[in-house]
Order: sequence, then C-alpha cells, then structure tokens
Amino acid sequence: MKNSSSNIYTVLSSHGIADIVENSNTQQKSLHATAAFNTGDIICNFSAATELETPTYLTVQTGINKHITLSPSFIQYINHSCEPNVFFNTSTMELIALKQIAIGNELVFFYPSTEWDMTQSFQCFCGSSACLKEIKGAAYLSADIISKYQFTEFILKQLGA
Repeated sequence: MKNSSSNIYTVLSSHGIADIVENSNTQQKSLHATAAFNTGDIICNFSAATELETPTYLTVQTGINKHITLSPSFIQYINHSCEPNVFFNTSTMELIALKQIAIGNELVFFYPSTEWDMTQSFQCFCGSSACLKEIKGAAYLSADIISKYQFTEFILKQLGA
C-alpha cells in the first residue's frame, strides 16, 4: 500500500477489523482499518490483559494507580492524533468510532482522553490544524481544549466534570 507522500507501508499482521502496518521509511507501526465504520460503531471490545500500578508507554489509565495493557494486543498500535477517529471507552471496554472510518484509514485516538498525567510526554506531529504540539495528559489541558474532546469517566472525574 502506498500513500500520497510516497511512504511505503508493509502489512505486518491482519486482525479481521484492522492490519498492523509498518512505514518502511520511519519504521513506525500503526493500525489501519480493513472494514468501514460509522460514527458510534463499536469497532471491538477489549479487556485488561494485565493491570499495573504504574503506567508504561503501552498502558491505558483506568483509575488512580490503575493502568491496563490491552487485549486484544493488536489495538496497542492505535497511535495518537489531536484529531482522533476512535475512543477507548474504559467503562464499557469498547473501542468506539468517533467519526466515519473508511477502509485503509489509520485508527487514532487522543491520548489525554485516557491519560491524566503522562510519564512520557512527547511532541505531536499529527499534522492536524488543531494539533496541540506537546502531549502531556488531560491534567495540562485548558477548558477550551477539554470541551473539544471525549474523555473516559476516570478522566472526567479528575477534571471535576
């Protein structure tokens, strides 16, 4: 598969609803839809493969000192974007489509939607006109930014909402 900027992607593995692909120029792995989804669709259910007290790069926060690794494990390849198309609902343990997703679209979520204070902040290069540039967690977002996104129940409680 080839995209408009001539980066070449190789499918590493297929998982029914999505493929894990690798960009041969950057070696970045990502998850791309192999089925179309409408806004509000449940893309898949997930569960906690393990529960940890401290976060890692691959965990999703579900409470204070409560972080889970994801099962099925292929959904760990859903990268961050300031313009997400999926949401991890950690109350229902469902991955939800936030907007229409076409076959081939990368699945992306807004990391602060599940993370309060990230131990590993990073510079975002998602390319969205709404890009926040530095991603540190929901604790660092202004009220006007918060109003633009969907958050887990845990994050909403932390925000006082």
